[in-house]
Amino acid sequence: MPELPEVETTLRGLERPLAGRHVSRVVVRHHGLRWPVPRDLDALLAGAAIRGITRRAKYLLFAFDHGTLILHLGMSGRLCHLPEDQPFGPHDHVDLVLDNGAVVRLRDPRRFGAVLWATGDPLQHPLLSKLGPEPLERLFDGAYLYHEVRRRSAPIKSALMDAHLVVGVGNIYASESLFRARINPKTSANKLSQMRCERLVAEIQATLRDAINAGGSSLRDFFGADGTPGYFQQQYFVYGRTGEPCRVCATPIKTIRQGQRSTFYCSKCQQR
Repeated sequence: MPELPEVETTLRGLERPLAGRHVSRVVVRHHGLRWPVPRDLDALLAGAAIRGITRRAKYLLFAFDHGTLILHLGMSGRLCHLPEDQPFGPHDHVDLVLDNGAVVRLRDPRRFGAVLWATGDPLQHPLLSKLGPEPLERLFDGAYLYHEVRRRSAPIKSALMDAHLVVGVGNIYASESLFRARINPKTSANKLSQMRCERLVAEIQATLRDAINAGGSSLRDFFGADGTPGYFQQQYFVYGRTGEPCRVCATPIKTIRQGQRSTFYCSKCQQR
């Protein structure tokens, strides 16, 4: 699944080519995504100016004068910036055709993505209104994490993936951040001291920044909006490296299941 660095990479890849552009028309080939694509989307957006693109958690927000287009890439989706004459494939479900002939195309093989329309403040949309803080903003610090996890007995890995606690820290980057912070993913969240919470926050932020700088991870078929693959997977310490030697101590990397997801860790570097 595209995580925060992949969505941020997509955002940065779209900002320049969409600056000052208008939507000429919208082509919807399949309305049945995770939630139905609005039937009147072409009527809503034809001729409208794109005023900007922002990100909240793993959602991309396209601002227009009369509302906001909310997009989510789902499990395997991506947005591509393409020439208008680029042939569409069986998994290309929605096109925003721009006034210069280019296309922003949602490609979503598993159809778990979303294309939704919101009027008013998009941050009050039901999908966004109860989300936790952004991991790279000031509100997310060691004191905040310590205060929040004191009430949680779940494993710290599971806690980090709860979007009510903090957004955007998915399976890959939770595993990587916990390794960098030398915290065992099975440790109960409420057992962490404030000092360890401060270190964990620092490593989450460093991991996400490193991933964004590397263009995200080309896990499965993720590519940026311009078709460039991410390279952060080449820097993984633990994720997807079951049985391989730890890059620090050479102990074989272990895998366990937590919340129906695979967790990767080093039993020596992450003893507690």
